[in-house]
Amino acid sequence: MRIFDTLSTKESDVTAKNVRIYLCGVTVYDESHVGHARTIIIFDSLRRYLESKGMAVNFVQNFTDVDDKIINRAGMESLHPLEISRRYIDHYFEDFDRLNIKRATTHPKATEHIGEMINLIKNLVDLGFAYVSKNGVYYSVTKFSEYGKLSKRKIEDLISGARIEVDETKKDPLDFALWKFAQNEPNWPSPWGNGRPGWHIECSAMSLKYLGEEFEIHGGGRDLIFPHHENEIAQTEAFTKKPLAKLWMHVGMVTINGEKMSKSLGNIKTVRHVLDGWGPNVIRLFCLSGHYSKAIDYSEDLLKENLIKWRQIETAYYEMIMSDGTSEPVSEIESLVTECREEFDSALENDFNTPLATNALFKLVKGINRIAASESMTRTVADAALPEFERMLAILGLQVQRVTDEEKQTITDMLKNRDALRAQKQYQEADRIRDQIAQMNIVLLDHKNKTVWMKKEKISADA
Repeated sequence: MRIFDTLSTKESDVTAKNVRIYLCGVTVYDESHVGHARTIIIFDSLRRYLESKGMAVNFVQNFTDVDDKIINRAGMESLHPLEISRRYIDHYFEDFDRLNIKRATTHPKATEHIGEMINLIKNLVDLGFAYVSKNGVYYSVTKFSEYGKLSKRKIEDLISGARIEVDETKKDPLDFALWKFAQNEPNWPSPWGNGRPGWHIECSAMSLKYLGEEFEIHGGGRDLIFPHHENEIAQTEAFTKKPLAKLWMHVGMVTINGEKMSKSLGNIKTVRHVLDGWGPNVIRLFCLSGHYSKAIDYSEDLLKENLIKWRQIETAYYEMIMSDGTSEPVSEIESLVTECREEFDSALENDFNTPLATNALFKLVKGINRIAASESMTRTVADAALPEFERMLAILGLQVQRVTDEEKQTITDMLKNRDALRAQKQYQEADRIRDQIAQMNIVLLDHKNKTVWMKKEKISADA
């Protein structure tokens, strides 16, 4: 598998049997939005694919639960900052569990790793990469000769373009805080004085603790390349003298009308809001519809397009599981399955191209639905296609609504009654049963010699 590495600006191999991934998580001061969801969905599907190939994945995704935004929100609501962070961590898990995101191997919180951060800062001070000032402890950017290598920015250009803040305690305008002195809550004791950590140091400390000094993949949104990931590299590599990660993978933003989602523009679409309207599968298909490295533009029209595609997937699944009878092995479906499997895997192996991978899935779906429409779907045909169909869905994190044996029997009995009533020309009673079935979110697929039914995912926007 090859993925584009932001640092080397070329594709890099992922060959390790044990893949360690650090994904920068959310700052928990408000609800997560679709931009967050896209990054997390991309990495969730990457993890699923690696695991499907027999690789063990140690996946770490942090929560930034101490930050000025959290403190400001707490002040607005007259709450302790940790109450705010706990609320939005709970909301995060509620939303992303609904999105069928596999929970990380570890979800470390910044506030639970203050000791590790202080130890790392101590080392950076001792090594001469950091210094203590009146306002806190700062990292000396000019001491790290490779600063700017990830973002391709030169220190000289950064200095000339820097807006020098009124902070005479910093030796250089580019220097960034590792520890900020503070007396208001929350704060922790340190060798230099009470305070709290800067943003960047938490990820360095936690990735070192859970993944070691050099791991396979570091990821996040493209907006984190500078300064966050650039500063992570400077901190960690100054301490370890080793590359922080073998590969840096960055996901493009979700925009609205070409503009980045932001609270100042009032164009945020929260995960919870979009889930309530469109459900998890449509959101996942939307987020996977563009190459991960490029921005995608949020629109209701694109969501509607993916809803149509999702209905086709549901239809294909139920046509297969409701099939009966046997037939000779059908070379058409066997060759289609092989072709789609190869296209799907090839797309993901080559810079995790999810648009091409989903094209392969829909090619298989259309083939299945075409066979069903021609009255040729048998158990033999379904058995040839279903395993690969389900493998693709699992990797993309898509979930078709399933039915229990009890539900299946109930619906089957209702359909038999309906057929009997239709045969007796009692159409009004037959239609009443059809309406009852529809209220159960069951859709009937009438064929020439039988009626197949499917359980649709209930989607508010489709009402």
